[in-house]
Amino acid sequence: MPTHRRFVLAERPAMRAPRPTDFRLEEGPLPEPKAGEVLVRTVFLSLDPYMRGRISAVKSYARSVEPGETMVGEAVGEVILSRAEGFSPGDLVRGHLGWQTHGVLPAAQARRIVPAGFPLSYYLGVLGMPGRTAYFALLDIGQPKAGETVLVSAASGAVGQLVGQIARIKGARAVGIAGGPDKVAWCREIGFDAAFDYKGKDAEALVAAVAETCPDGVDVYFDNVGGVIHDAAMDNLNLRGRVIICGTISGYNRLEQPDTGRRHLRTLLVKRARMQGFLVGDYAAREAEFEADMPKWLREGRIRYREDVVEGFERMPEAFVGLLEGRNFGKLVVRAGPDPA
Repeated sequence: MPTHRRFVLAERPAMRAPRPTDFRLEEGPLPEPKAGEVLVRTVFLSLDPYMRGRISAVKSYARSVEPGETMVGEAVGEVILSRAEGFSPGDLVRGHLGWQTHGVLPAAQARRIVPAGFPLSYYLGVLGMPGRTAYFALLDIGQPKAGETVLVSAASGAVGQLVGQIARIKGARAVGIAGGPDKVAWCREIGFDAAFDYKGKDAEALVAAVAETCPDGVDVYFDNVGGVIHDAAMDNLNLRGRVIICGTISGYNRLEQPDTGRRHLRTLLVKRARMQGFLVGDYAAREAEFEADMPKWLREGRIRYREDVVEGFERMPEAFVGLLEGRNFGKLVVRAGPDPA
């Protein structure tokens, strides 16, 4: 009989960066599904920046994880016991199982996966939440037009690498900001028109780098980081520009004391620009649009995608810390068990 293993939040990292010791590994018997539920063996677990906010006590769009509770997160896995109509052992599903090797899902929350030639892990990335984020945020809020310039921060990450490629598909010019020469090279390899390394640049140099790579200004800024990179983009924003606030990872370790000194409000006024936040859950009813386009673009080679796969469930905490420090290259997933696909 396999053992159920899970990571729970041991301590909140208030006003500091998370440490692996903020999470505690617990073991016990397998959970038992009730009527209408399935027991799932986890194969891949997703690690995403939003998880930093979920271990803070600061009020947000979703409830915080309390100390002693299983850490949240999405996973893909294999049904090993079903007490729900329509599901059988061996079915592949994705759902919010959290950081555990086995989990119970109500049938309504288990999304069936038919791999159709794609790796199972892709359903946590390019065919999952990051893919939907890039697709809907850029196309619905950014509305890039042919010939416009789309600037993307964290451009080699799970979302950013897709934003640039979708912008190119729509006829826009894509410019990426990434951390390190290898990540900049990847942006160029997958079709970004230009990219630069933000590391080692002060605020003034960042403004100059955006101006150099976006000589006609920025029409759409897809913001994954906030902070001084956000300011550099705003200083180069065009008339009637659109700014998409998808993430603010630069300030995640200061959530209890947020930075209120940003100077972008006057820029929005002068440029008659629009800034809007984005949460992927708002687009649940429109997933069919994404599912019609993204698999087709992958098969056609118009979208390329890079993953960073960490082997071993026990490495979840250290991998999460590495994500927040920018050590991953591409979409970060952890392999927790054998892949039946």
